[in-house]
Amino acid sequence: MVLRLACPHCGPRPVEEWVYGEVPDPPDYLTGADERDVDRGFMMGNTEGVKVERWFHSGGCRRWQTITRDTTLD
Repeated sequence: MVLRLACPHCGPRPVEEWVYGEVPDPPDYLTGADERDVDRGFMMGNTEGVKVERWFHSGGCRRWQTITRDTTLD
């Protein structure tokens, strides 16, 4: 399965051409600076529902896009 994101300028493009642009917030229970850095980089939550995210199309038009996705859909 190939994940594709729809670009209004370039059409549907593979996710490898995109860079995720949000900065996740680490949970409050992580108190150490090193723990918070690891969590910020690798442990993003993926809760159910509709998400609005910012992605940069680095492999195409080089523009920021706001993308809405529903994590409850297959």
